[in-house]
Formats: sequence, structure tokens, C-alpha cells
Amino acid sequence: MNEQVKKQKQVKTSEFVLYLMGVFFYTTMSGMLNANRSAYLVNVIHLESHQTAFFNAITAIVPFVLNFFIVMYIDGRKVGKMGKFRPLSLITIIPMGILLFLTFWAPPALSGNLLMIYVITVAILWAVCGSFGNSINMVANVMTTNLKERDQVLSFRSISSAVGNSAPLVILLVIGLIWKNNEGLQYLIGAGLCGAVGVITVLLGMKIVRERVTYSAERQNPLLGFKEIITNKYARTIIFSEFLKSFRGISTFMESFIAIAVLGDASKKIIFVLPVGIGTAVGMLVINFLLKKFDSRVLYIASGIYSVCANIIAFTVGYMYFKNPNTILLIVFVAFLFLIGLQFGASNLLPSMFQADVLEDIELKTGKRFDASFPFVISIGTLISGTIASTVAPIILYGENSIIHYIQPTELIPNPVQTTETKILLLFFYTIVHGIMMFLAGAPFFRYKLTGKTKQDIHEAVIAKRETNG
Repeated sequence: MNEQVKKQKQVKTSEFVLYLMGVFFYTTMSGMLNANRSAYLVNVIHLESHQTAFFNAITAIVPFVLNFFIVMYIDGRKVGKMGKFRPLSLITIIPMGILLFLTFWAPPALSGNLLMIYVITVAILWAVCGSFGNSINMVANVMTTNLKERDQVLSFRSISSAVGNSAPLVILLVIGLIWKNNEGLQYLIGAGLCGAVGVITVLLGMKIVRERVTYSAERQNPLLGFKEIITNKYARTIIFSEFLKSFRGISTFMESFIAIAVLGDASKKIIFVLPVGIGTAVGMLVINFLLKKFDSRVLYIASGIYSVCANIIAFTVGYMYFKNPNTILLIVFVAFLFLIGLQFGASNLLPSMFQADVLEDIELKTGKRFDASFPFVISIGTLISGTIASTVAPIILYGENSIIHYIQPTELIPNPVQTTETKILLLFFYTIVHGIMMFLAGAPFFRYKLTGKTKQDIHEAVIAKRETNG
């Protein structure tokens, strides 16, 4: 029976395609928000740097506290006929579509403290819905009991997410060509489109997808799951790595602002970000190929080293361009943005595989699955580093005591000209800081051993244990 389970193809083609479509447009929604909300707060509704820092801190800490109870509910809830995760995505996707639109629309009558309360409330509601809606990604872990097929689903889910995350760039570019010089309207229309398509495709995808991994019917205190995760040595490796990686939030925060500073229009950010997005997709395909010859641990460590090198060279070329603008240097710089994106292929794809493997290691030892609790425990570390990054980033970017001295747009001067020094500093935080964080994120994996034969043996033992208990 074990051999048959290992070799049998379980996921139908139509199910696989519709699932990937749902993931793609779900990530398009989150990508629209994550990539543009900071610029909206700074450039459109003109929050001060301390207000933006406060917003980032509150919207990181409050959802984290709420998520503590949410993940206990998800992992402790009874599995119904529709599965464990599918119903949660179906229920929450419509509210998420509405909240995405509200993120980029502020009632004209609101100002001061009332405006802050509004934007914070919408952001927290979005985060809570997203804690449930993210179940769409957890479905990939339980669609098949076939290890090779599971890794294939995880790989294409990650690729679909990466491309979907970049899709709003194209949408905003097209919108920007029609509604020029109106950044706020561009975000609003983009959010409406992403939300509408996202709701439809997620509903379709979650309607057809199936969960095939069996769960124990025994109810258990979900708090015990946190203990099992923290005491697992492989889980601790991932937790520490993700903690370090989340400091790159300083770099991602600068993305919109460097595009606006150099190109003069938020809708043209695609010129900066699309090469990175293409590189990410290509990088995932390359990683999938290399996984046939090298184990995931080696590839993740190597990708961190590569990231430092690529980002240093990209910064050097960008620095030369800002000092002496010419077409050749611009082309070379864009090429290096593509090369930077290759590393994202590893950082987006491999962690999901690591987490799936650790979930099986814990399941073998405890008989329980903690699909929601594990990401939450990881988020304890990323909350600390991510909150520090998101709180510090606005202070670094603009304001009287800032490092970069980004000039905030006003109604009188909607497109202020940024100095060369500002552009160079933006590029430094966008490239060098990111490269360093990705190198550090790979360091903990020098002692990670859950690969190759060890990974295969654990998976086979888990399958056998499920059959025995089933």
C-alpha cells in the first residue's frame, strides 16, 4: 500500500489549475496592498513619519495577538466534509475584497485622529481576515499524500504567488496611462480590480480543490502544539532564519519610494519591480531544476551568498548611473535587478518546502498536525524583526531627523524632485540591506539535516502511521 500511495497521482489537472489561479489572484490582492499601502499613507493622505511608524507598529502587534487565538482555533477545529482549510478561505475572501478597496479609500470628512483610527481599523480587519484567508496556502500541504506530488504543488503554488504578487504593477501601469498624475485614484481603481477578480477566482478554486491528508479525530489542547514546534530542532532553524529575513522589510518599504524618486510616478514602478518579478519566477524554475542535483539546504545557503554579491553589484551600477546617467548603465542596472530577482526564487520557494517537511517530522513524533500553529510560531520572530523594520523604515525615509531625506509630496508640490544623495541612499537600503539580510537568513541552515534520505524516510513513516491510525 505504501508503494502505491507514493507513486499514485492524486491531484486532478482541473483541480491543480483552478487552485493555482486562486492562489495567483489571492496573492495579487495581498501584493496590491503590501506594495502600495505605505506609499498611499505617505503620498496620498500625507501622514507624518511618526504617524506612519505608529501605524506600522500597531498593525503588526494587534493582529499578532489576535492571531494567537485564530491559529489555535484553526488547528483545533473539527475537520468537516469540506476539509480543514477550504471553508475558511471561502468565508473570508469576500470581506477581504471589500477591505482591500477600503484600504485605499478614506472618507473625505475624516482627518487627524479620526483618520488614523479609520486606517488602523481597516488594516487590522484585513489582517484578521488574512489569517483565515491564508488557509488557501495551507491547502497545498494537504492536497496529496504523495511526497513528489506535494513538493510539485508547493513549487507551483510558490511560483504562482510570486507572479501574482507582481501583477498589480502591470495593473497600475495601465491605470496610470489613463488616469495620469492622480496616485490616489490609481491605487483605488487597482484595489477594486484586484479585489473583484481575487474574490471570484478564490471562490472557484476553493470550490473544486480537495484535501486528502487525514487528521486524527482526537481533540487536543492547541497550546501543546506550540511546545512541540518550539522543541523541534528543525523548526527552530526555520524560526531563526525567518526572524533574520524579516529585517529586509526595511528594503521592501523603500521599493515604491525609489521608483517614484527616479521615475516621478508610482504607476511606473513596474520598470523597477518587473525585472525583479521576472527574475523571481525564473529563479523558482531554476531552483526546481537544481533540486534534482542538490538538496534544498545547500541551495538556500548558496542563494544567500549569491544575494549579497548581486545586490552589491546592483548598488554599484546604480550609484554610477545616478552620478553619471546614461542608457548603458541603466540597461545594466535593470539587468542586475533581474539577477537580484533570481535569489527571490529560492527565498520564496524553499521555505515552504522546509515547513512542510518539519510538519511531517512533528506529526511523526506527536501524531498531530499543526499547519496553522507552525506559521504562527514563526511569526513570533518575524513580528519582532518585522515590527522593528516597519517602525524604523519611515523614520529612516523622511522627516526632519531622517537619513534619506525623502521629500514628501504635498498638494502644492505633488511630484517633488529628490536629490541625487536621496536616490543613492534609497538604493542602498533597497539593495545592500536586503542582500545582507538574505545572507544571514541562510546561515542557520548550515546545521539543518532534514533533507534527502532523512526527509524521504520521515515521509514514509508518516504515511505508514496514518494508515495504522486510519
